[in-house]
Amino acid sequence: MVHRSDLVMHVDDKLEENRRHDIEAAISSMQGVNEAHFNDRRPHLMLVSYDPVRISSFDILAQMSSQKLSAERIG
Repeated sequence: MVHRSDLVMHVDDKLEENRRHDIEAAISSMQGVNEAHFNDRRPHLMLVSYDPVRISSFDILAQMSSQKLSAERIG
């Protein structure tokens, strides 16, 4: 059975498009993450779809922090 949750991350930093793509790739490559992408209309918001059985939202937040980003989980 596949479990799926969605998480919205708020990134405080202003990021260039290339940097956003790099972050999306880093988060998407994590075991248990199905997809990660920034919202085109609101580039400070990232939607992450993940399997909460395999990875926690805290692990995703830790990866964001390791990317030298100021981010928080908002939903």
